[in-house]
Formats: sequence, structure tokens, C-alpha cells
Amino acid sequence: MKIGAIEAGGTKFVLGIGNENGEILERLSIPTEEPSVTMAKVIEFFKGKNIEALGVGCFGPIDPNENSETYGYITTTPKLKWANYNIIGELKKYFDIPMGFDTDVNGAVLGEATWGAAKNLNSSVYITVGTGIGAGAMVEGKMVHGLLHPEMGHIMVKRHEKDSYIGKCPYHKDCLEGMASGPAIEERWGKKGHELEEIKEVWEMEAFYLAQAIANFVLILSPEKIIVGGGVMNQKHLFPMIREEVIKNLAGYINKKEILEDIDLYIVPPLLGDNAGLCGALALGLKSLK
Repeated sequence: MKIGAIEAGGTKFVLGIGNENGEILERLSIPTEEPSVTMAKVIEFFKGKNIEALGVGCFGPIDPNENSETYGYITTTPKLKWANYNIIGELKKYFDIPMGFDTDVNGAVLGEATWGAAKNLNSSVYITVGTGIGAGAMVEGKMVHGLLHPEMGHIMVKRHEKDSYIGKCPYHKDCLEGMASGPAIEERWGKKGHELEEIKEVWEMEAFYLAQAIANFVLILSPEKIIVGGGVMNQKHLFPMIREEVIKNLAGYINKKEILEDIDLYIVPPLLGDNAGLCGALALGLKSLK
């Protein structure tokens, strides 16, 4: 079985062909340009590949409600050329096959639940920390939707006592994404994250913000696993700092072994690694067949 996968990001689109076992057989990365340019390259990639379904994990906000008039649209994104763009409608012009559509992070949590770190679990959260911050959630075996879809990257966080940075988010300034995304790190410290690896204060502050969010997700959703990926998390020393802060923030209130004793196995990087997003899109395509 051949399934197409699109990880549609604000910076790049990753295109792939995979199978029902989560194996990526072919992939291509292209820059995210204006829709007409990017989508022409997407359509060319999949032409003649005989895919049976297509999954799209997309930057947002999007409309994932199949009963909505704007289902399949990217909606109020700050990437203005993509605002109110019907990405699924454009793909349907060329490919008459089942299509799955969701946020990139909801796709990633589905991928990790299907083949990765959350396999055989009933609930999990996937957080990506990179150009932006987003999170997808699976609860009782289903991806979370509602009025829209989770926008957990924009929760409010309390400010670190040493942090005077105004915040990067164009909507909220000092929400989680505004304080802890890759661009926020660069603007606050004047260098990209990989150039700041040895400066402990940078990562203590980053862990302070991310741990607040994770503790809140634990309290609200009670997931069985929390998976944290994205470019910023390539700083592997962040994981122990975040875990320590989460334990401190929860203060013994969640009296579970997973938190108090086995947190190294509870807050983890994606098992699918750099393929988490693409495999997530693959899982969305597979789900559309069912």
C-alpha cells in the first residue's frame, strides 16, 4: 500500500510516500513559498505515484471539521499569503483519493501513537518547540478537536523573574510560544539556540517556560506519555532540566510513579525522530482509509 504524506510547515513542506507500517519510502523537502508556487511542486511530486490515500499535517490555525464550509482550509495564519487557503480543495482537484487533514502536531501525536513512543497507549501529548510552539493531544484513543483544535502553544505562562523580554508572539507577546520558541530565544539573546549551547542561563529559562506548560498539560489532560520534539529540543540537555522543573511545579500533587520515579520515561523525545511530522501525515492518510 502506498500512502502520500505532506508535513506542511511554515518554513518548509516535507513530502513523502510511505506504507501502512510507517516506513518512509521516498521524501522531498521544499521551501514554503506562496501557495501557487509551493502547491505546484507538491502536485508534481505526487503525480503518477499511484498513492491510495493522502495525509496532510498542516501548520495552523486550520479548519479540521468535516462538516464545516471551510473544512480543509488554513484559516487565520500570520503567514498572510496562506490565510484562508483551501489546501485540501486544491489537492482534490488533482487526486481523487481519501485524504486526512489535521494540524501538524495532531498528526505527529497520531504517528507516535501508531508507530512511536506512545504506541499501545490510550492518551498522549506531542509538543513541538521550534519556529513556533504547538501541541497535539490524543485522549481515549482519539485526537482532540472541539471549537477548533488545540492551540496549546499559546497558553499563558508566568514570567521568569530575570526575564525582561517582551515576547515574540504577534498576538499575545508573552504566551508560551512568545517566550520559548526558537525565534524568541534568538531575539532575547541575540544568537540562535545552537550558538548558545554552553550558556546555562539560556536553557534554565527555556526549561522554566516549557515545564510550566507541561505541568499544565498533565493537570488538564492527564496523558500517559508526553513527547517533546522540534528543533529547539535538539539541545538534549534540556530534557533533564524540564523534567526537574515539572516535578517541582507539580509539587507531589500528582502522586504517580510515572512522575515521581520514572519521569525520564514519561517526558521523552519522539521515537520517530525527524520523521515524526511526516509519519504523522502518513498516519492521517492511513486513518482516512478507515
